[in-house]
Amino acid sequence: MTVRNLDKLFKPASIALIGASRKPGTVGAVVARNLFQAGFDGPVMPVNPTERSVEGVLTYKTVDSLPITPDLAVICTPPASVPATIEALGKRGTKAAIVMTSGMTAEQTQAMLDAAKPYVMRVLGPNSLGAMVPGRGLNASFGPVAPKKGDVALVAQSSMVVTSIADWATSRGIGFSHLVSLGDRGDVDFGDLLDYLASDVTVRAILLYIESISHARKFMSAARSAARQKPIIVIKAGRSDEAQEAAASHTGALAVSDAVYDAVFRRAGILRVNDLAELFDAAGTLGTGVPIVGDRLAILTNGGGMGVMATDKLIHAGGRLASLSPETQAAITAALGALPGGAARGNPILVGADASPKRYADALNALMQDTSNDAVLVLHCPSALTDSAAIAQAVTDTVLANKSRRHPVLTSWIGDGSAADARQLFAANRIPTYDGPSNAVRAFLHLVRYRRSQDLLMQTPPSVADEFQPDGITVKRIIARAIAEKRDWLSEYEAKRVLAAYGVPVVDTRVAETPEEAAAAARLIGGPIALKILSHDITHKSDVGGVALGLSSPEEVRAAADAMLDRVREHAPDARIEGFTVQEMAVRPDAYELIVGMTENELFGPVLLFGEGGIGVEVVEDCALALPPLNMRLATDLMSRTRIWKQLQGYRSRAAVDLDAVALTLNKVSQLIVDFPEIAELDINPLLADADGVLALDARIKVATPALSGAKRLAIRPYPKALEDRITIKDGRQFFVRPILPEDEPLVHHLVENQTAEDLRLRFFAPLKRLSHQAAARLTQIDYDREMGLIAVGPDPETGTTIMYGVVRITADPDNLRAEYAVMVRSDMKGQGLGYILMNKILDYARSRGIKEVYGEVLRENTNMLNMCRALGFVRRENMDEPGVVEVRIELGGGLAAE
Repeated sequence: MTVRNLDKLFKPASIALIGASRKPGTVGAVVARNLFQAGFDGPVMPVNPTERSVEGVLTYKTVDSLPITPDLAVICTPPASVPATIEALGKRGTKAAIVMTSGMTAEQTQAMLDAAKPYVMRVLGPNSLGAMVPGRGLNASFGPVAPKKGDVALVAQSSMVVTSIADWATSRGIGFSHLVSLGDRGDVDFGDLLDYLASDVTVRAILLYIESISHARKFMSAARSAARQKPIIVIKAGRSDEAQEAAASHTGALAVSDAVYDAVFRRAGILRVNDLAELFDAAGTLGTGVPIVGDRLAILTNGGGMGVMATDKLIHAGGRLASLSPETQAAITAALGALPGGAARGNPILVGADASPKRYADALNALMQDTSNDAVLVLHCPSALTDSAAIAQAVTDTVLANKSRRHPVLTSWIGDGSAADARQLFAANRIPTYDGPSNAVRAFLHLVRYRRSQDLLMQTPPSVADEFQPDGITVKRIIARAIAEKRDWLSEYEAKRVLAAYGVPVVDTRVAETPEEAAAAARLIGGPIALKILSHDITHKSDVGGVALGLSSPEEVRAAADAMLDRVREHAPDARIEGFTVQEMAVRPDAYELIVGMTENELFGPVLLFGEGGIGVEVVEDCALALPPLNMRLATDLMSRTRIWKQLQGYRSRAAVDLDAVALTLNKVSQLIVDFPEIAELDINPLLADADGVLALDARIKVATPALSGAKRLAIRPYPKALEDRITIKDGRQFFVRPILPEDEPLVHHLVENQTAEDLRLRFFAPLKRLSHQAAARLTQIDYDREMGLIAVGPDPETGTTIMYGVVRITADPDNLRAEYAVMVRSDMKGQGLGYILMNKILDYARSRGIKEVYGEVLRENTNMLNMCRALGFVRRENMDEPGVVEVRIELGGGLAAE
């Protein structure tokens, strides 16, 4: 991932148009017109060997004949000429190019990239519509519409999506900070642009139109970082009703690719919409800057039917009608006067078919003062008794008068001609407006979902309720044996041993080769018995009569085994039978049957599944997906996205399930998948769950030699356990050093609370009493792929509880070239060398990641920090802009990036 030289793409001082033309209807002519008419403040140099001038500007015959080196080159020449053109531009020193040329072969595209690489030239395209930055007068595109200036960025793979949205937005007065067509993504891709746009102060929100993603971890890291800073809305094209090719496990059949994208976007904190109509509405809402904080909606309307439609849409989609406070009801009653229906004014609030502008304004004003609703939707239906435009003006005036309250107001003026003036008025004043009540409610819920995703990103997960020590040696031995024997699937017995090694409760299961051995095993287990066929060739045992339940005696087990052999040989004559598994029947009448599984996605790697289990799992299709690694909060969120979730919390006389036990099982499976890349597919079905915990009745695990080793196959880099260590400070005390976790937020607060006011001022450059939840969450919920935090923990001498004594962190730029450090130790730990040890460790880590330089800013009066930096080899540089601040930096040798 890199943002290097992207500033030359979006903020060029000069531009060369290679392939400029005067021929009407050609790309070269349209781009030339757009470039010269957009108001770009800098030279635009057309290059064409046969034309004398383009758009009244003299042309240049070749790149070499240009009078100055262009920051940006726009190329619209035939495919075969592009690589040589890029080479010539690179030699001149050009750092960015937009390649609009279509029809390039894979070989030509690679030659283009090879030509650009030595010069670190960034290439947008090929097959790109171009890029537009209205605020800088840059329209390097062949789009038909010049978009207005705004603060929403659009990045799309499809050129026609860019032109369609630009046309739609311009007619509604909505502007953009950037519009970018990625084309075939030879170089610049979604991850690069998310990183760039996230740091651009002119961008308030980002819209994405995605057909495919090429670099999963790069995208996830960039998206998670950007989503913490500004809203991201995505439409993912290519939804399909076709499942993946027939999969051997239930999980493989359920985890279709589009559902994986849902999980990806949710984990990244991105709001997904389904089609262009929704994207248009979302773009319009974002373009007005509406700050949604909750899901309680108040509806104000002159048409009862429209109010009912809006309510139905709201409730069906998971929103809530606001319950108005008594004071607000009284104010609305006073505003509406003697209308039919009595004094009580519920929600929706019906203002009457003859509602005057003042009646609308007074009722809206009361709702905007009320904290019991999170937003107000104002509806208006055409009526011969009212002046639609005058009411729109009254609503606008009321919103502007309450602007300081930042209370969200959305509008929908129903109709066509009669509503046109009102919609233009709302758009001009940045008040969201929609064609119908359903669209308005949908847009409101878009922002509610986005707000929830942001809350999820910032929540502190609880600590794991029951820490477990997995037996990795046993798992490694079982998997290695299966791979050596060239078996794709572990036996049920082996699979359960793997789960048990990671702390997942399993039923007592034994292996028998013959019916007689099965009877003997049943005698040892005692009680009701479940008998299952054991064969690596049989995927679903019940489909071939390979399961018998509720067997009450050894004799019954032997008879069932004989009968089972006959059935299986009839239904699966080619299957190799190894014998039987004999297991105790779990008698848990109130337990729910769940499924926990994992499958490999070609792009995003392992994907975890949770849902309602049993033999009808693929018919019920009640499941949700998530990317590993998980924690308790993410596991609970995964569970909450299924229909069975409400049942698990108990109802009537049925007790609630031990939800922590289920979440912990998901965490254990997640850790198993992270630790063993050889696991290609996994099913626990059913997983019984009740008030007493969980129990795995059946399990299947597919193994294979992984294409990618270790954590490289994961879209999100997992907890780097290899960085754990023990250290000893000067006074002999020992501490455990490990990477920081999201669950460590309470430890961060405790550390800050035990700092002196002066130490906090020196660390944060300002007086500070405590960290906010958002600030502490940002410190603990890090992306290990581009950040690292190491903490030193140990027992509190007074209470014995684990506390944090010091923390050090680095945050790398998207290019992984430079990283900024920060370090803090408890005030009572000064002089013990803890800060020095932590700094050495983070510098060693930075070297292993290939980072070239680590830097930081230190207050000039912080002599302890400056002395430590000098001892570590940092050099200092005076900060001319801030005389009280010193910049310190150290050059690192760098090395191979560690995984």
